[in-house]
Formats: sequence, C-alpha cells, structure tokens
Amino acid sequence: MKRRQAAALLALPLLPVGAARAGVLTDLIRRAKPSIVLVGTYGLTDSPRFGFRGTGFAVGNGQRIVTNVHVLPGDLSERVDQRLVVQTWSAKDGWTMRDAQVEKKNAFFDLAVLSIDGPPLPALQLATEDPQEGTDVVLIGFPLGGALGFTHVAHRGMVAARVAIAQTAANAQMLQPRALQQLRQGSFEVLQLDATAYPGNSGGPVLDATTGQVVGVVNMVLVKGTREAALSAPSGISYALKASTLASLLAD
Repeated sequence: MKRRQAAALLALPLLPVGAARAGVLTDLIRRAKPSIVLVGTYGLTDSPRFGFRGTGFAVGNGQRIVTNVHVLPGDLSERVDQRLVVQTWSAKDGWTMRDAQVEKKNAFFDLAVLSIDGPPLPALQLATEDPQEGTDVVLIGFPLGGALGFTHVAHRGMVAARVAIAQTAANAQMLQPRALQQLRQGSFEVLQLDATAYPGNSGGPVLDATTGQVVGVVNMVLVKGTREAALSAPSGISYALKASTLASLLAD
C-alpha cells in the first residue's frame, strides 16, 4: 500500500509540469506574434503588389525592425513605384502595411535595422547572455512565404551547438572597420539549431522557450556554402546569429 501511495505522489507532478510548459509556450507565441512582421516591397505595377522577402521583428522603441541584409531588396531608387514596407499584425485589425526605411545594416554579419512609421509595436527583449547548448528555443516566422499563406508559424527546437565560422568579404563595400577587425580574428560564433528553418524564416527571432527573450536571428546565408545547402534542401539543422552580435549593431 505504501509503495502505491509513494508511486502516486511521484507521478502527480508530471501532469502539472507538462501542462505548465505547454502553457508557457502557448503564451509566449501569443505575445510574440504582434512583434514579428513581414518584410517586403510594395509596387503599384507588381503582381501581387506586396512582394514578401523575409521575416523581421521589433526591438527597442518598437519602431525599429531587425531583419537580414539579404532580405532587403536591391536598389529601390531604380523604381519610383516600388518601396520598402513591412506588414504588422494584430488580432483586431489583421495585417497592416507600413512604410520602412533602412536605418543601419552590416553586410558582413547580414544584419539590418529598419525604422517604421506609425505606432510602436511590442518590442522583443534581447537576452543579455549567449545561450548554452541544450537551451530550448522557438523560431517564429513565415516559412515559404505566401505559399502557405501569411500566418505566423512556430518551430520548436534547441541550441545544438555554438560553432565558429569564417566569413570572407564578398566585395570592398563589406570591408568596414568592424568587418576588418572580424576578418583579422578569423571567425565568429553562430548558433547551430536542432530545428528546421525554411526560406521566409530568414530574419526571424530565435526565442528562449522559457524566458521569451531573443537569443538569435535566423540566418542560413552566411553558412550555406560552408555547412550545407540549407536553403535548397532543409535537413533539420539551421543557423542563427547570436543576439549579442545584434546588440553590438544596435548600440553602434
């Protein structure tokens, strides 16, 4: 009898803990959605007029949007009828288009910061420490873009490793002081994730599944040539730039 009672007492906490974890993730995703935006272009002669290019998310004052440099279009000055925009989401109004401007970018790290008009979005908080291997994470973005409809999609995984990669400068424009310093050091660290990201996820946040803080920014372009063809053949391994790398850009 005592053994049965002991076994029951040991088993009781398992259900509440599981339910609590599910509740944490549900709440995290619900709260994060209004902070995560579609990044693209709007052209009067384009069909469709909105051209989706990738994911972004709000930081700081809620009017700054983080994304990847490779998500941005080329020289928009060549077309007077096309402009850079983001689409923001709310449960009440659905998708709303806003104009965006490039505030700063670092092609070496493939990170860009945009500024948007209109009321501020709920800003995601950046983690102050790099995540350790085994940290549970959630990716939220728009995999495959409009092919699946513009709906926030969450993928769950963990930080599999922190790996060093060597990034060469593709052209002279990338040889900024920070890039030169990094080249001298030879490599910088990125997060390898046990989670599958797809085209469209680029620029999206990697969130700590417990705290909801941003620990990384999804990016596969920097490593696809040296690690795997992650864009053309997703294999369950994705990569992200560390939040500390982003913090340096924001503070620069």
